[in-house]
Amino acid sequence: MRFYFPDSQDLVSPTYDFVHDEYSPMRVRQRDDRYAHEVLSLPAYDGILVSKAIVDGTVRGVGKYSMPQRQRLHRMGVRDFFRLPSNVSTLGDCGSFSYIDEPAPPYSATEVLDFYETCGFEAGVSPDHVILGYQRPGLINPAPPDEWRERRITSLRCAEEFLAVVNDRGSDVEPVGAAQGWDPESYRDSVLELQAMGYTRIALGGMVPLRTPDIIDCLTEIDSIRSPDTVLHLLGITRVASIEAFADLGVSSFDSTSAFRQAFMDDRGNYHTSQDNFTAIRVPQVDGNLSLKRAILSGRVVQKDAVRLERQALQALRDYDNDRCPMGEALDAVLQYEAVVGVKKSYEAEYRRTLDARAWRQCPCGLCELHGIDVAIFRGTERNKRRGFHNLSVLAAKIAGLPLKRYGTERRHEEAI
Repeated sequence: MRFYFPDSQDLVSPTYDFVHDEYSPMRVRQRDDRYAHEVLSLPAYDGILVSKAIVDGTVRGVGKYSMPQRQRLHRMGVRDFFRLPSNVSTLGDCGSFSYIDEPAPPYSATEVLDFYETCGFEAGVSPDHVILGYQRPGLINPAPPDEWRERRITSLRCAEEFLAVVNDRGSDVEPVGAAQGWDPESYRDSVLELQAMGYTRIALGGMVPLRTPDIIDCLTEIDSIRSPDTVLHLLGITRVASIEAFADLGVSSFDSTSAFRQAFMDDRGNYHTSQDNFTAIRVPQVDGNLSLKRAILSGRVVQKDAVRLERQALQALRDYDNDRCPMGEALDAVLQYEAVVGVKKSYEAEYRRTLDARAWRQCPCGLCELHGIDVAIFRGTERNKRRGFHNLSVLAAKIAGLPLKRYGTERRHEEAI
């Protein structure tokens, strides 16, 4: 089972000063900042997924890449742009959720293959159109809307055109057919038609909102017609507990940002381990918290008091991590600052559990060893993304079914940031 991490230009700065929360004045982001595979001592993913919509934008929206970044990607190619090791694969797709409200995909099969070939992707997914809906078998379901049928037909037509262009050019890009559906039967029929076209690698789209049993139902139906040489990719799906079941039904790869985003998007469970998840300790920056800034401007909070408590909380956490103060003292400092910030609910119980476990002390990912408790502090992009990178290494170990261990000798700890 191979895991692909969808790119959204997530990097961290190796020269970031955690004590003063400052970047180096000499920092050049694209030159100096590092991707997860460059800073972890453990593997983070088997491949990266890059969407054309993220790079080039769509008809009505812009991508996340600046013009210089886009030009560098096209000029250097995906492997050199991301500084990928040889064991990390590359997969391109169109980013269909980016144009979900459009009447049709904004890219032609030729434009998509041009993008894949120019950037040097090893494999690329055909253009598709996401179906926003699912009908669970066994219920009294109305006839699927015409729009769903049209989107499925559009996806299949695009897949046929894409494969034809690949074959006409004799392209080195491995074609991956995109299948859409709204129930197990429609997904099965899409896969059946894609196989008839000649696809042996098929990506299943539109399943992100589905429950795991629904995904299993679709995979089981697909398996009834799946050729022995056909492998499946799940777009945007993790579901670690069901990986084995997915593999038994022909899934060989998947992609997801869930583990990474949970580091800073979830209310709890931000720091992952092989056995449990812990809540990151929130110490927001005084000048970066909107509610606190409003309280300061209104006069309800004195800015210098907020800054003092913020610094005391951070110092107490570091002192606790270095065995220079008891846990209760560090927790009290955090809670005093929490009261000034004016949070709607306290995380005291969760923080106590996180501090008591000190899971970062046993983690060999490289970032935890280097930064200690800072990885478990919910504060700014540099800490939050490092925690997300850590979560990716935990996910990779879970997928492999192995306990966390050192990743060979070629990645030394001192090379981690």
